[in-house]
Amino acid sequence: MQKLTIIGAGSAMFTQGLVADMILSRRPWQLGLVDIDPDALAVAEGLSRKMVAARGAEIAITASTDRREVLPGSDVVVTTIGVGGRRGWESDVFIPRQFGVYQPVGDTIMAGGISRALRLVPAMLGIAADVVRLCPAAHFINYANPMSVICRAVRKAIGAPIVGLCIGVQEVCDELADFIAAPRGEVTCLAAGVNHFTWVYDLRWNGRDAWPLVRDRLADAGHPLTRAARERNPFSWSLFETYGAYPAVNDRHVTEFFPERFPGGAYYGRTLGVDAFSFEGTIAWGDKIYEAMRAQALGAAPLADSVFDRGAGEHSQLIEILDGMAGDARPFFTANLPNRGSVPNLPADAILEVTATATGRGIRGLAVPDFPDTLAAPLVRKIIGQELTVEAALRGDRKLFVEALLMDGCVSDVATAGRLADALLKAHKDDLPQFA
Repeated sequence: MQKLTIIGAGSAMFTQGLVADMILSRRPWQLGLVDIDPDALAVAEGLSRKMVAARGAEIAITASTDRREVLPGSDVVVTTIGVGGRRGWESDVFIPRQFGVYQPVGDTIMAGGISRALRLVPAMLGIAADVVRLCPAAHFINYANPMSVICRAVRKAIGAPIVGLCIGVQEVCDELADFIAAPRGEVTCLAAGVNHFTWVYDLRWNGRDAWPLVRDRLADAGHPLTRAARERNPFSWSLFETYGAYPAVNDRHVTEFFPERFPGGAYYGRTLGVDAFSFEGTIAWGDKIYEAMRAQALGAAPLADSVFDRGAGEHSQLIEILDGMAGDARPFFTANLPNRGSVPNLPADAILEVTATATGRGIRGLAVPDFPDTLAAPLVRKIIGQELTVEAALRGDRKLFVEALLMDGCVSDVATAGRLADALLKAHKDDLPQFA
């Protein structure tokens, strides 16, 4: 019986989806739930226990605010933490707006993502040290953002073999299949990049190159699929027309990797994070979902049948991946792993999001010896900026924080970068022990 421990289990939507998948796997589990917020932990535990009881699943649950009580014996450790919660996330986005920096997400890059990294890296280092000490053989899988920075910092400072997982590339591959009216199960892709800016550079339908079909559809300007695609993701399609590869995960994330192209957040007549991919809307939706789950967990509302649906979400590939490693089944997906020469024209130590497979020896990324230089070029500066962010987070170095903002490109002068850095450091001082 495998033991799976979720650290940050108060991310109830992730926990609910993963528990549903564990129930649907129809095999026994031990499930450990950890969250430092006792109220959030109560929601995660209450919802999980009700789900298990409703289906009579053989899942033994333990829960604690102290991970050291739960980690021993874990075969799999999953991290999905968010230091500062949604209120901290709001500060990451709203404070930069005062300096003319507009983001639709703010959890990966630009000022918001860098600020978030400074909070999450110390917490993740503590978790990683405990994983190495208490369950060193466990598969260590991270879903928290900023994915690339977290995984790089943990490997650099602790040496723990953390792997980052994200469903975004698969979602884009499915969207491209829909775009050419092909069954999703018959379309495959190869991808490489950094999390939330990963190039889908090879697309095939039953083994045959599908890019000509994509270009034909795109050229048919009057087709409803073409109109809808260009309306939803005009920037990503413009990159495809320029580079010959499609960027995952669409405009909401990819625009943040090109801040110089959207000054003041200006985006095709709208403003990023305001009326284009509304950040306030995302937060309000998350708060609403959480309150609904809280009501079910604490008995204020009946358990909805929908919680057992095999739904999409970050969790949705995990059981398949774990089964793939257990049986050496080698399913394909994307993972965030150290480059180590897999993509020769990108930095060797960078954490890259690449096509990977689950083997009996663990998760292995595929080598990409033919990755085009034209696709590597826009990634290199972002990787360098992420390395500066890692060092700023590890050292608690304000000067490197300022340099990371400048390298990112969300601000272009030292004085503005300094004021922005100071405003974010002040807002989050309680969650930045390394800067104290």
